[in-house]
Amino acid sequence: MPNPTFVKNVGVLAFAQALFFMANTVVISTAPLVGLQYAPSPRLATVPLGIQFLGTMSATMPASLLMQRVGRRPGLLVGMALGVLAGLTGALAIQRASFGLFCLAGVFYGAFSAFAQYLRFTAADAADAAGFADRVAARGRAIAWVMGGGVVAAVLGPELADRTRELTAPVLFAGSYLAIAALAGLGFLTIALLDLPHRTHTGTAGSGEVRPLKEIARQPAAITAFLAALVGYVTMNLLMTATPLAMLACGHGFTDTKHVIQWHVLGMFLPSFVTGKLITRFGVEKVISAGIVLNLLCVAVAVAGLEVENFAVALFLLGVGWNFMFVGGTTLLTTCHTAAEKARVQGLNDLLVFTSVAASASLAGFVQSTLGWQTMNLLAIPALLLVAGLVLARLRPALPAAAR
Repeated sequence: MPNPTFVKNVGVLAFAQALFFMANTVVISTAPLVGLQYAPSPRLATVPLGIQFLGTMSATMPASLLMQRVGRRPGLLVGMALGVLAGLTGALAIQRASFGLFCLAGVFYGAFSAFAQYLRFTAADAADAAGFADRVAARGRAIAWVMGGGVVAAVLGPELADRTRELTAPVLFAGSYLAIAALAGLGFLTIALLDLPHRTHTGTAGSGEVRPLKEIARQPAAITAFLAALVGYVTMNLLMTATPLAMLACGHGFTDTKHVIQWHVLGMFLPSFVTGKLITRFGVEKVISAGIVLNLLCVAVAVAGLEVENFAVALFLLGVGWNFMFVGGTTLLTTCHTAAEKARVQGLNDLLVFTSVAASASLAGFVQSTLGWQTMNLLAIPALLLVAGLVLARLRPALPAAAR
């Protein structure tokens, strides 16, 4: 039976994750439309989101190293403070109709996001600190439960974006960014309750050994983990970022977009309540494989039509596919490093992921306006098939000795 401290820590992290993804949902729903309103060209509408992910990319390694030095709790508190700053700066940018200042808000939000990404790794630390016998399975469950906090975001995030967009009328969306500042402030108070030792032990053999990053990254398991998380996140982010613009181009209103985003975020986080159990029962590679199949189904539904229903079903499948690939990749990564290597490996992982995500977010508006929604979906197929090949190679049974 899990000890009370573990249950408390997972609850704190899940609630903080819910607040973070509520803020994310507000950003997803509004930032492309704010960018479209103030950008010099419609093709630059998603540049603030791209800059946001550049901020995440730039802060991932420093955030990881800071947490290694001062501990998870103080590091996460710094991240939440950056979220407050991002929300206030975004609201001021909209009030002043300043595209440049809105891009700066994206930098701050990106740094906030970089710190918040470590909520899932902190869940793995909480599982290690609790001393479970099967550490990998316990980490998978803890990560999935914390990610499950995002279900709250699916229900409340789009509603919050809708209800706050006219809060500062006639200036639209400034109220939404004040809401982001409030969510991050509540996240700060929540993380203050975290009860986790500065250092946890993974029980991995040679936990004091520190190998070069290049050596760790060459492991087949590490390559698969990196690419599963990266491709899953980039596919999700590219299509999610373009959705409000694509739906606007198809004549669908903000209310329709809000509901589609709700279904998407629900797909992202509702499976988290079973993802850990699926990993324990079937193995992490099979869960990643299921995520790839769901993403391919998303593409098929998206190219089949431009009705609201197509957007809703495609984005829901996209969310579930992301969950399986991202949680699966994160869990697999925790098996590829020792305790002493953790900060650098996790930092490298998120650096690679968010470098790619930044590029995809920056290009989403350009690709959507140039190639169209359906062609954009087709671009995701080659990368998904690449990860499928890596996973299949890991699942392939060993050759009989006589055949070697």
